[in-house]
Amino acid sequence: MDADVVVVGAGLAGLRCAHVLAQAGRAVVMLEAADAVGGRQRTDEVDGFLLDRGFQVLNPAYPAVQRWVDVDVLDLRPFGAGLHVRRERGLVELTHPLRAPGGLAATLRSGLLSPRAVAALARWAGPAVVAPRRVVAGASAADRPLREGLDRAGVRGPLRTEVIEPFLAGVLAEDRGETSEAFARLLVRMFALGVPGVPANGIRALPEQLAGRAHAEGVDVRLGERVTSLRADAGRTELTLAGGSRVSARAAVVAVGPEAVAGLLPLPTPATKGLQTWWFDAPQAPTASTLLLVDGRRRGPVLNAAVMSNAAPSYAPAGRHLVQVTCLLGPDGTGGTEAEVRQQAGEMFGVSAADWALLRRDDILHALPAQPAPLRTVSRARVSPGVYVAGDHRDTASIQGALVSGDRVARTVLADLEGT
Repeated sequence: MDADVVVVGAGLAGLRCAHVLAQAGRAVVMLEAADAVGGRQRTDEVDGFLLDRGFQVLNPAYPAVQRWVDVDVLDLRPFGAGLHVRRERGLVELTHPLRAPGGLAATLRSGLLSPRAVAALARWAGPAVVAPRRVVAGASAADRPLREGLDRAGVRGPLRTEVIEPFLAGVLAEDRGETSEAFARLLVRMFALGVPGVPANGIRALPEQLAGRAHAEGVDVRLGERVTSLRADAGRTELTLAGGSRVSARAAVVAVGPEAVAGLLPLPTPATKGLQTWWFDAPQAPTASTLLLVDGRRRGPVLNAAVMSNAAPSYAPAGRHLVQVTCLLGPDGTGGTEAEVRQQAGEMFGVSAADWALLRRDDILHALPAQPAPLRTVSRARVSPGVYVAGDHRDTASIQGALVSGDRVARTVLADLEGT
């Protein structure tokens, strides 16, 4: 045999899985169809700019990140602890009262807060902040779609329609409130506990760090190797590659993206949500702020925008400014047009976007696995004897979910191999 275990896919789940297996002394081969590790976490250099594959951030408050990622080495550059909101009457600011206390006066002047609205939001989000495990444990019985949960908690008015809903639409990749309420509350908890940012060298730095650790443990990472089929029989799993060659092992872990799972395993294709990100080179920064900007007016396809180079200067050449603008991407692959995006983004920032140079548009049809109610945080690791599946579509739709899934599946594989 070529290895004890073959891991198919070098995304976050696959990389964590391979590392745990190799650390336990198993011979591991990793097969990745692309020319670099990372899966959806990729970064390209375009005209001196760092462009991630879609707008992506890393929240250092994720427990899996705290356990298995060296955030200091990533040189994480945080965004501001809050939001800018474009309202009909102007641009207002909401900031985290503890992490950015200097913005408290502006937050109170925003016109978005009232005692009743704040109490309702606390009633909705509080249980997840204080007792997240209880939220997860009760999800199977009490979970509901996000919109119903907000209604039930009495979260109404401009705080909901102009802030919570447009912000979460960008996080969840959907604006109908169909996502699990429990999952949304857990994500809000993470935003309350940590300030997301981007690695100075792009989001690619995260999988590259994981790959480096896996390689140091002896994992044989092979890029440009696409698996076309796999077959398990009598304690042996054989994988066929696109060129016709074969790799065999005692076990195989399929850790590909959700759109590719059904091509290798007898499993249904997980539902996914799409996002579209536009990357612009702006001659002048439309704002000096590091805050994410959302459109409370909800007047167009744009969900959010940010000046990436304000938070992470390394994302742009000296004297130039990188702006990201993100929209929803429909199931048919349609998002905003360039004219619509420029018009709305300019209105949101309060500037003209006519002289922004378009660097690239990323249409990420499978940006996130759908996470409907009731929330399911664990799916079975073993598909059949010797064959396993990992990924955020098997846990929660997040970096946290991908890492936890990879770790859990690796430990299942190790237990099974010990028993044979």
